[in-house]
Amino acid sequence: MSVRHALLALLSEGPKYGLQLREEFEARTGEVWPLNVGQLYATLGRLERDGLVESDGAETAGPHKEFRITAGGAGELAAWLRTPPDPVSAPHGQMAEKVLAALRVPGTDVHEIVQLHRRSLMELMQQWTRIKKEKADNNLSLRLRIDAELFRLDSVIRWLDAADGRLMNAAEDRIRVSDRDRERVTARLRDSFAEGRLTREELDERITAALNARTVGDLRRITADLP
Repeated sequence: MSVRHALLALLSEGPKYGLQLREEFEARTGEVWPLNVGQLYATLGRLERDGLVESDGAETAGPHKEFRITAGGAGELAAWLRTPPDPVSAPHGQMAEKVLAALRVPGTDVHEIVQLHRRSLMELMQQWTRIKKEKADNNLSLRLRIDAELFRLDSVIRWLDAADGRLMNAAEDRIRVSDRDRERVTARLRDSFAEGRLTREELDERITAALNARTVGDLRRITADLP
């Protein structure tokens, strides 16, 4: 867990006090990564020294000292979000950390972040596959090592795909629908009834739900099992 960048992500939402940052940090990580006060203020001190955050001018760190992100800090955070993880270390935690942080940064396209890292991992998988094909035919140890790496990368890509799906669903649940959207769905439902995919009772129930739908997510769930 990069405490440095997690704090920058929290500060990107607006100025916050030290203890507020600690509470939000632990809430965001489900208290899996507790953050003690000493580590918190030491990290904030280094960020302030590096010009990435600034405070209200209080001489000593304390519960009433407010911190805010600077332009340099915002730039550092944006670059970190888009930097592929170190392939030597486990990428699962790094990917989750970056996606969770991106959710907190105003104006950040989380879908873009996910797809950027997905592409980098796919390229890495292609490199390992090429090495396996060219150099591992007669080397069982190397083949097994490469297989382990490919399985590891594949699991991270699967997680990114699942995360992207959840993000899209969450976005759909925030988008309001229009009368035209409802009409398109009810027409689709009637077509499905004509094709024998829905019973009369199901058609009536789903048309009522479509007419009462408020978000794109509501409409998507009504037609989720239809081609």
